[in-house]
Amino acid sequence: MLKNIKLAFWGGLTALTVLWLAANLPFSAGTDFIAIRDLFLQYSGVIAIGVMSIAMVLATRPKFLEPLLNGLDKSYRLHKWLGITGLVMAILHWAGKNAPTWAISLGLMEAPERGKPPMIGGEDAVFSLEQLFLGWKHLAESIGEWAFYAVVVVIVLALVKRFKYKWFAKTHLIIAVAYLALVVHAVILFEYALWLSPLGFVMALLLLAGTISAVIVLLRQVGKRHKVTGVIEEQIEFKEMNIMETTLKLQPGWSGHKAGQFAFVTFDKKEGAHPFTIASSWDDSSSRITFITKALGDYTEQLPEELRLGQHAVVEGPYGGFTFEDTAERQIWIGGGIGITPFIARMKELAASGNKQQVDLFHSTTKLAPEALSRLEADVKGSNVNLHLLVEGEDGLLSGERLRSMIPDWKSASVWFCGPSGFGKAIRTDLVQQGLEPKHFHQELFEMR
Repeated sequence: MLKNIKLAFWGGLTALTVLWLAANLPFSAGTDFIAIRDLFLQYSGVIAIGVMSIAMVLATRPKFLEPLLNGLDKSYRLHKWLGITGLVMAILHWAGKNAPTWAISLGLMEAPERGKPPMIGGEDAVFSLEQLFLGWKHLAESIGEWAFYAVVVVIVLALVKRFKYKWFAKTHLIIAVAYLALVVHAVILFEYALWLSPLGFVMALLLLAGTISAVIVLLRQVGKRHKVTGVIEEQIEFKEMNIMETTLKLQPGWSGHKAGQFAFVTFDKKEGAHPFTIASSWDDSSSRITFITKALGDYTEQLPEELRLGQHAVVEGPYGGFTFEDTAERQIWIGGGIGITPFIARMKELAASGNKQQVDLFHSTTKLAPEALSRLEADVKGSNVNLHLLVEGEDGLLSGERLRSMIPDWKSASVWFCGPSGFGKAIRTDLVQQGLEPKHFHQELFEMR
């Protein structure tokens, strides 16, 4: 499931490291503290700005990368890993820059003699871009330091789950500004002679791609080509389950979607876009799309009071690779709580196109309202899916062992899971240990932060 993004993550770090080594070997600057520190500064700077550039590109939600990374949900996991790596390397870079000053203040080393500053002007001086960059060195260092402080604060806040999603999304505007400042820092302080090396060429491409992406983020153009406006036509609320079903009539422009995909929906411009799994199959003749939301946080709890019939919304997408596409004779679906949503969409899709696979749906939930159960049973009947309903407190919990006892030929099936990540991890671990090939376990990583 995570194979592609692990390859992308470690492959990117390895490639940048190899290019840096190729540009610097053999090390001839000496083995004293300052020489080693200078090499470390260069390496940590390359890794930090390199992974930040890739993360900035991913922030624009490029659709062409989805097949390679198996969906935007996996792309966002890679984006998170890159962000954390960039933060760690930036901290190490900052520490390396200040290490001599700290060592001198602690009496661990003597202050080095200051040489003459490089000549930038004068009657005999020949103007060059390198000299211009040397003249901007101290400015670039100051810009980089303040941008570093901003990046540290914003990324740490973004990683704090209690930080509201609305503000989390807005932090990316600050990160984009800080990133552009770090690009200036990197371009001026990157060793000038290395720009003509393979490392310099790759860094130039990364900085260019990252800069373009940052501008797209700042101009709020992310996903613009994949946005359409819709009007709320129907709302059904299941109060005892804290769940609401919202159906929108979309204007022309939606490219259609596959069951299991999700979209970013903006009901309120001030709140911004939130990701929701699509709970309906696509029909060009009706142009309707349905979302099922559960009150799990501050925003989703407000939706029943804030949404009304006739209200406009902006839908961006579709995204995701959790689309049930494989050649297995049998599929096992596991929906934990609100994780039932993509399976509802798939059942509606199968009802229209026909079901050629044997499918067992396990739905584990804390409670299920009679009306919700009736609608679920109708979808199950129309799609010829076998339903295994487990209501907590009545039927017990689903485990890998229990699943294996209920589906004897489970090894011939592919498993599709959507629900709490810990629940999914436990099921996957059990099944893989008992012989399921990891590639046959599909899990949506519906965590956008």
